[in-house]
Amino acid sequence: MSGDQTKFTQKPLFYWLLFIATAVVVFLIGLFGASVLERRSESYQLLQPVKPIADWEPSNAAWGENYPREYETYRATADTSFASPHGGSATIDALERYPRLVVLWAGYAFSRDYKQGRGHYHAVEDIRNTLRTAVPQPGTCWSCKSTDVPRLMNKIGAAEFYKAKWEDLGPEVVNNIGCQDCHDPKTMNLRITRPALIEAYQRQGKKIEESTHQQMRSQVCAQCHVEYYFKGKQEKYLTFPWDEGSTAEQIQSYYDKIEHVDWTHQISGTPMIKAQHPDWEIFQMGIHFQRGLACADCHMPYRSEGGVKFTNHKISSPLENVAGSCQVCHRESEKELIGNVQERQEKVRQLAGMAEELLVKAHIETRVALDHGATPEQIKAVHQLIRQAQWRWDFVVASHGGSFHAPIECARILGNAIEKAAEARTILAGLLGRLGVELPVPMPDISTKAKAQRYIGLDMAKLEAEKGDFKKRVIATWGEPAL
Repeated sequence: MSGDQTKFTQKPLFYWLLFIATAVVVFLIGLFGASVLERRSESYQLLQPVKPIADWEPSNAAWGENYPREYETYRATADTSFASPHGGSATIDALERYPRLVVLWAGYAFSRDYKQGRGHYHAVEDIRNTLRTAVPQPGTCWSCKSTDVPRLMNKIGAAEFYKAKWEDLGPEVVNNIGCQDCHDPKTMNLRITRPALIEAYQRQGKKIEESTHQQMRSQVCAQCHVEYYFKGKQEKYLTFPWDEGSTAEQIQSYYDKIEHVDWTHQISGTPMIKAQHPDWEIFQMGIHFQRGLACADCHMPYRSEGGVKFTNHKISSPLENVAGSCQVCHRESEKELIGNVQERQEKVRQLAGMAEELLVKAHIETRVALDHGATPEQIKAVHQLIRQAQWRWDFVVASHGGSFHAPIECARILGNAIEKAAEARTILAGLLGRLGVELPVPMPDISTKAKAQRYIGLDMAKLEAEKGDFKKRVIATWGEPAL
């Protein structure tokens, strides 16, 4: 008997175990390979539409036939039950919560109605229902509310879309914000469907097409979540005021040079600028942007289902899904992370409240000075300071989540607003004294939304009735928003 045969007969158990172990390893490798092939097949199928999607298909349900996971999570944005102290998806009447806003926006449609947006799923319904659209508005106001917008712009041209009447475009705008707004139907690549962002980049010497995929995961949001204005009295051309930069001061400089005025304040006569929602601008000033994160990383975190990884299209506050958003990077407890966020939000809110109090007083004191004979020349510096102070305040409070995205920058901007409002009141104190007005000037009771609206002369019962008639006459013929 040879030496090898002797070894085998002496250690049969060892070799049998080796054989079994080898068989198990081979079996597991085979399973792993089959799983990889299966996942590749699933990925391939995910990129192969079940049904072709038209180039400008506005129906989110049509896209959902091909991408059911994404569509079902998108439909979850219909849920408006989540509320946090300073945001969420629940309806918040900002004028009810902060009545001084009524006075700050006196003479502007926002003093009638200003509610927190409930999310993309409700975009069409909410703009139809707000009292602000009882005031004649241009088609530009539809720009970020619907997947029908790219279709209409492709059909009639962006310029014609903007200068059309909001009311006239209403029957064509029925699909809520969704798939078409951000994706190419052929490749599913992210794309920009609103020309204003492309045009703003071009004026800065930038090219959207050179953006990385990670950059696009924010830039599709920057199509709408930005500061903007309507250029031209007739054209109402949607324009992003970034030619000098995107800080509060740089945008104000741009507006001052073109002498842009959104409205003249009803009480003080100040030529005002209304901030829209400079989310993209403020986000760029925060630590998460500086560390390379995109909007989608926190507001649309990845999910896994059946071994398939996909983007959660329930676009919502990260505080609603701390485990899927914040804790992907942070190791602190959910309670601690939420506490950190709310602490920053509350401190910024305190500064905003200080600015609001000073600005309300400045507007009213300016009115008293004018009523007692102050000349335009005497008031000019006051108007300039009020315009600058309220623009800075509004730049922060109009943003969605600015107090989290860049709390230090928000605090800096609000500190500057407080300084300018206080300076305006210092000038007013001297002027009122020279005009023989006894100080302090009595302030009205604006402790509730109703009291504040009565103070600025709004007949809310009449406005509500007019809106009701408008809805019966016009909006009722448009049909219900599509899912």
